Amino acid sequence: MAKAAVVILNYNGRQFLEKFLPDVIRHSPDSEVYVADNKSTDDSVKFLVEHFPEINLILLETNNGYAAGYNLALKQIEAEYYILLNSDIEVTGNWILPITDFMDRHPEVAACQPKILDYKNKEYFEYAGAAGGYLDYLGYPYCRGRIFDTLEKDHGQYDTNQQVFWATGACMFIRSEVFHLLGGFDESFFAHMEEIDLCWRINMYGKEVYCIPESKVYHVGGGTLSKTNPQKTYLNFRNNLTMLYKNSTHISLYWKLPLKIILDILAAFKLCKDNSFDHFTAVIKAYLYFIKKIPENNIKRDKLKKLRKNHPVLSLTKALTPIQYYLLGKKHFSDLI
Repeated sequence: MAKAAVVILNYNGRQFLEKFLPDVIRHSPDSEVYVADNKSTDDSVKFLVEHFPEINLILLETNNGYAAGYNLALKQIEAEYYILLNSDIEVTGNWILPITDFMDRHPEVAACQPKILDYKNKEYFEYAGAAGGYLDYLGYPYCRGRIFDTLEKDHGQYDTNQQVFWATGACMFIRSEVFHLLGGFDESFFAHMEEIDLCWRINMYGKEVYCIPESKVYHVGGGTLSKTNPQKTYLNFRNNLTMLYKNSTHISLYWKLPLKIILDILAAFKLCKDNSFDHFTAVIKAYLYFIKKIPENNIKRDKLKKLRKNHPVLSLTKALTPIQYYLLGKKHFSDLI
């Protein structure tokens, strides 16, 4: 069994594979490199067969999205560590060893991420993960180095190893044993926030998640869905609401859900003003989907009760980020109270 397997889930990302895959191969000499193709309609597979015959190619029969795509691919891979890597990431030299060595020394750590910087503006953190992720009481995600759309300049302020609540799916190192034990990603998410949902389960299981900034990568971002696409708004609101409902205690939902509904409605009006009415309707559709799926999610909640009872959970942070960000003007991680 390989020590580590780098697994890139590809969907119509031929241009990213051409640009970034050579560095992945060059800077991952002791790891197996896989590309799992999610039924691309471009010439990704033809390009890989012709130009990278040395990699391991997994062909999936349909476009399963991020969650199910990785679940299917990882069932076919044996390694101690899975390294889930977006196709639009530029890796750097020695990006793997600082994290796998840390995890070797700390068996209580189940998942890690490197420092994620912006490929287009390399002095700044990148939206998808920055220097490690957190959740506030209402399930709104934020990061060391990124709160909502505000990205901090990286001047070494987050260069310490830090326990966090979630690691980004753009570049996630995870123990294969834990991934399969906890059921992998929730496939109903399709894409967006499934890694945060999985990390919540990791915390419930009594394991830890870390950011190791000695390892750094550069992320293009928005390679599949840009933030201007209403479908991204739909998935983000739908999956965030589902994640909060699935993983929160029954009692806490009595106050969390009403407050979250109010804040999400305000966000929907802001999206309508700043973008288009399609984003407003995307939020409404997300809530309708959530209501429809409550019986299904109740079954998932019941399965999670055992994890929640038997293990200490890293607490969600008290910071209500929408209020602190929009009303109090606190734009940086260090500003939050």
